[in-house]
Amino acid sequence: MASVRIKHCGITSLEDAELCVDAGAWAIGMILWRDSPRACALEEAVRITRALRRRVELAGVFVNERLGQVVEIADVLGLTMVQLHGDEGPAYCAEVARRTGAKVVKAVRVRNRGDVLALEAFHADFHLLDGGGGETFAWDTVRARRPSPTAPPLILAGGLGPENVGEAIARVRPFAVDVASGTERVPGVKDPDRVRAFGDAVRAASTEEVRA
Repeated sequence: MASVRIKHCGITSLEDAELCVDAGAWAIGMILWRDSPRACALEEAVRITRALRRRVELAGVFVNERLGQVVEIADVLGLTMVQLHGDEGPAYCAEVARRTGAKVVKAVRVRNRGDVLALEAFHADFHLLDGGGGETFAWDTVRARRPSPTAPPLILAGGLGPENVGEAIARVRPFAVDVASGTERVPGVKDPDRVRAFGDAVRAASTEEVRA
């Protein structure tokens, strides 16, 4: 098993973005939805993307946003990934990919196996399974995902932290793990010790998978 990648989400400052990149982040996520307690100001997102372009995947997280607004913001920021975390349909996702040129991450909140199966309709670059509200979900429901060589890589999110990410990796075997509240001091502010501990736990779990 290749090393599991890390996406740090809920980034609201350049300082925290650089902390996460230095700790081995594959991607950083800026929530561009004003109702989130982790919403990133557009001006700060510009600073982040300008400073870290070509060092890390730059993801903008949107929730039921107008297509034109997503396209405009993706262009202004130079996003390499667009994460859609609302009720967006397959056609909307395809149009985002076509008009932005960015990789598309389609996220779904998992309550049952049906939510996992519903993602099959989305031909996105990545599928993200989330517990919602910083909570884990029943990881066994991931088994509902039918094996396919063309299935998008899986990103696992929801309630992950240094204490449980190793177990999550062992049970789900995702392409990447996504963390927000699990590495924070308060919403929108990262805790350096937890960011580094999370990276250490992911690398240790990846090594164990290789040995197994």
